[in-house]
Amino acid sequence: MRIRIVGAGAMGRGIAQWAASAGHTVELGDVRAEAVTDAVEFVGSMLDRAVAKGRMSAADRDAAVARLVPLADPWAAGPDVELVIEAVREDLETKAEVFGKLERALPSSAVFATNTSSLSVTRIAATLQDPSRLAGLHFFNPVPLMRIVEVVPGAATRPEIPAVLTGLVEGCGHRAVTVADTPGFLVNHAGRGLVTEALALLEESVARPADIDRIARDVLGLRMGPFELMDLTGLDVTAAVIDSIWTGFRYEDRLRPSYLTPNRVVAGLHGRKTGQGWYAYGEGAEGPAPEPPVTGDGDRPVFLAPSGSAGTAPYVEALAGALEAAGVRLERGAEPSAGALVLVPVWGTTVSGAVRAGGLPADRTLGVEVLPAAGRRRVLAVTAATDPSTARDARAVLARAAGDDPHAVTVVRDTAGSVAQRLLSSIVAVGASIAERSLATPADIDLAVTTGLGYPAGPLAWGERIGAARLLELQRALHTTTGDPRHRPTRWVTERADLGLALTDAGTAVGDCWG
Repeated sequence: MRIRIVGAGAMGRGIAQWAASAGHTVELGDVRAEAVTDAVEFVGSMLDRAVAKGRMSAADRDAAVARLVPLADPWAAGPDVELVIEAVREDLETKAEVFGKLERALPSSAVFATNTSSLSVTRIAATLQDPSRLAGLHFFNPVPLMRIVEVVPGAATRPEIPAVLTGLVEGCGHRAVTVADTPGFLVNHAGRGLVTEALALLEESVARPADIDRIARDVLGLRMGPFELMDLTGLDVTAAVIDSIWTGFRYEDRLRPSYLTPNRVVAGLHGRKTGQGWYAYGEGAEGPAPEPPVTGDGDRPVFLAPSGSAGTAPYVEALAGALEAAGVRLERGAEPSAGALVLVPVWGTTVSGAVRAGGLPADRTLGVEVLPAAGRRRVLAVTAATDPSTARDARAVLARAAGDDPHAVTVVRDTAGSVAQRLLSSIVAVGASIAERSLATPADIDLAVTTGLGYPAGPLAWGERIGAARLLELQRALHTTTGDPRHRPTRWVTERADLGLALTDAGTAVGDCWG
């Protein structure tokens, strides 16, 4: 295929490297001639690096470079061009101008694709004389390494074009997901579940950014915590995406932005690129403050309060077994002894609510995370009535392990559920809301999130590990306990729990019933 790429910046040159390496002839154009020259040199250097690392032969490198065709004029006639990929700046007028010139220069058979990440594909297409020839083809940076591409049909896109683009993407070794033309498309939309809930936890002073990040990594198994991720992406970019998706979905509570971000953006606290975000960067910058040492009495007996949730019984039993294996003395009676620590395995509820409902001693009752940890970390929740020395003892008890390597223990404020439960519930809920709107298939949602965001599982597959019924119990408890509509259960989860279907099951659609 002969492909023309207009825009020779970071995205354009990445797409050019990807397509040329896969055997396509790539015309590369830009309004700045020097940008084209720099892009061709950059692609050559990247391919040289691939040869040096043994990922490509010298002959294949030479052939790929030969397939790069620098254009002096991006609007030059191109009778053989089959596909145009636009990769210019995110501005509707600019993209409309680019496609207007291309429409006059290229044959009507050429398919147009925009690499927009935030603009409506339908609105861009509407500026063309023939809007049916354009679709979205959203790559992620760096293109050769981020092996996922969103194919986004606009409202007027010809029905055969998505299949053509999907074939191109997968023929070049990447994975393609088809996504509705909605704010944030799929990956950016799905990513709001983690970030918006993390900001909500910080708003409520449940935990510091570093502690939320530690829990996200060591309990949920994420590669980066949400605040680390915001610093890497840039808080200015993250805040703009959050706001655009929230307004685009007509102020959906589940996607609600935080009041914390606007002032930080105005102050230039954008993250790595400005040297200061949620963390400091650069020469002499210190990382997150280290966790305080464990100083309490780890020999105090523990009374593990009833969870009140049949669905969490396996989690609670696993925690009890691990504590006993570490030498912790568990009390099995109906009530705690006078000196015992009382640990409440919360599931969408609060420790303070358990104190009231069960008549538990407020000064020595604390919450404990029951989700199986991805790493060696446990989480302890304290209330406003917790005795500080008791909290230190509880931390020492939870740090105990059967081997020589103790558990890390993060202390947070009491909240509905726990930090990890709220983050996970939000991730699954946003993914489920995408599915129930039919914006993408369950399989594509999970593929896009694992590939594009690097999560250990897609949101629906992750929720299925918990189980629809158990997850519904968590979401209902979060919603009831907080009264916040951001936590309300999704129809997708509720229906599948009622019917005994997997969260990953697309189920029967109305169209399936016409035979």
